[in-house]
Amino acid sequence: MPLAVFILGLAVFCLNTTEVMVAGLLPSLSDGLGVSITAAGNLVTVFALGMVFGGPVLTLALRRVPRKLAMVAMMVLFLVGQTIGALTTDYGIMVLARIITALATAAFFGLAASVCANLVPPDKIGRALAIVFGGFMVANVFGLPLATFIDQLMGWRAAFWAVDILVALCLVLVLFTVGRAPAPEGLDVRSELSVFRSGRLWGAFATNALLIGGVFATFAYLSPVLTRLGGFAESVVPLLFVLYGVGTVIGNVVLGRLADAHTLRTLWLGGVAIAVLLGLYALVATNQVLSLIALFLLGFTGLPLNPAMASRVMSLSNSGALINTMNTATICAGITIGTWLAGIGVDAAGYRAPMWVGALLALGALATLLVARVTDRRHVQRDRRAAPEVEPASGFLPN
Repeated sequence: MPLAVFILGLAVFCLNTTEVMVAGLLPSLSDGLGVSITAAGNLVTVFALGMVFGGPVLTLALRRVPRKLAMVAMMVLFLVGQTIGALTTDYGIMVLARIITALATAAFFGLAASVCANLVPPDKIGRALAIVFGGFMVANVFGLPLATFIDQLMGWRAAFWAVDILVALCLVLVLFTVGRAPAPEGLDVRSELSVFRSGRLWGAFATNALLIGGVFATFAYLSPVLTRLGGFAESVVPLLFVLYGVGTVIGNVVLGRLADAHTLRTLWLGGVAIAVLLGLYALVATNQVLSLIALFLLGFTGLPLNPAMASRVMSLSNSGALINTMNTATICAGITIGTWLAGIGVDAAGYRAPMWVGALLALGALATLLVARVTDRRHVQRDRRAAPEVEPASGFLPN
C-alpha cells in the first residue's frame, strides 16, 4: 500500500478529531459558553450542516486546482476556523468557527478519498479507503478521549489548541510526503454533475446518511448518557471513549476487508446490528456491565461501515472528489437529522431517547437497502434480456 495512503489517513484523523471531540466536551462547552447541554450538542449538528451545504460547493469550486494544493489549502482554512473556536467566548462565534472547520473538513475528505482511490488498483480501493477512513476511527480511539482528558485537566480551550497543533504538524507531512496530484483534465460543471442523475446513487446516499445518522444520534449524547444513565464518574469517561474507539478500529479492520468483495452484505448486517444494538442499549443503559458491552459493539458495527458505503457509491458512479464529498455531505445530513432528533428526544423524554432515535434511523437504512435490492434485480433482469452474454459487474449487487 502506498505511503501516501497512510499519510492521508493521518490527516483525516487530525481534522476529524475536532468533529468528534465535542461529544466529550459537552459539559465544559455548556458552562464555558453559557448555554444548555442541548445547545452545546447542537455544535455537532452545526458542523454536519457545514459539511452538507458547504463541502460540495467548495469541492466544485476547487475542481481545476491540483489535488495536493487543494488539500493543503483546506488544512490552512481548517486552522483558521479551529483557532477562532479556541479563542472565542461567544456561542455565535463558536458556531461560525464550526462552520469554517466543517467546510474545510468536508472538502478535504472528498479530495483525500479521490486521491486515495487513484493510488491503488480497483480491487484494492476498499482496503485503501479503510486506511483513510481509519483516520476517522482513530480519532474516536485517541482523539476523542485525549481531548476529553485534556479538557478535564486544562479546560476545553486547551483541547482545541491541541487539535490546532496536530493539524499544523500533519500539514507539514502532507507537503513533504504526498506526491503531486494534478486536477482531472477535461471536466466541466455539467459533466461533474451528470452522474447525480442516477436514482440508485441517491439510494446509496440515503442508506449511508441513515446508518451513520443513527450512530451519531447516540454518539453525540454519549457523555451524558454514560454519566447520567450509566452512573459512570466523569473521570472515567475518556477511558470509555477509548473502549468505543477500540471497537471502531477492530471493526474497521474486519469490515474494511469485506468492503470490496461483500459490499451489500456488509451493509445489511451492519444495519441490522445497529438497529438491534441501539434498541437493546436503550433498555440496559443503567447497567454498567451491559453498557460497556454495548459501547464496544456500537463502535465495532457503526462507523467501520464507511469503507463499504464509499465502495458502493464509487461502484455506482466514479472516484472523483465531488462524488466523495457529496457522499460525506449526505452522511453529514444524516448526522444533522440524527443529532437534531436526538436533542428533541432528550428534552422531551430524557437520555434514552438518542438510542431509540438511532435504532429507528437504522431501520430506515435497511428499508432503503431493500428497495435497492429490488431495483437492482430489475436492472439485472433487463440487462440480461438485452445482452445475455454480458455478466453483471456491479459492486452494488449482494453477494
